[in-house]
Amino acid sequence: MPTQETLRLHAGLVDDMARMLDIDLEEAAIDGSVSVDQISDAVLRCTDCPNPDHCKSLLNNPGSARRTPEYCRNQELLDNLLP
Repeated sequence: MPTQETLRLHAGLVDDMARMLDIDLEEAAIDGSVSVDQISDAVLRCTDCPNPDHCKSLLNNPGSARRTPEYCRNQELLDNLLP
């Protein structure tokens, strides 16, 4: 089981990636586009990623990407939520 610190880090990465893609996860949950369980599962999938430092780098350079990285374990979920 991931530590609290790891979960916080990856919850932030999932949220930041969604924001980079103009996805509001809170609004998506409210309107039923995604469930809270799906968001929790996305965070857990993210904890299994071998490359979170690349994600951090990508997210620290706004405008450098408008898609999830090819290796992103949440690519399908986030693609389905694109506005």
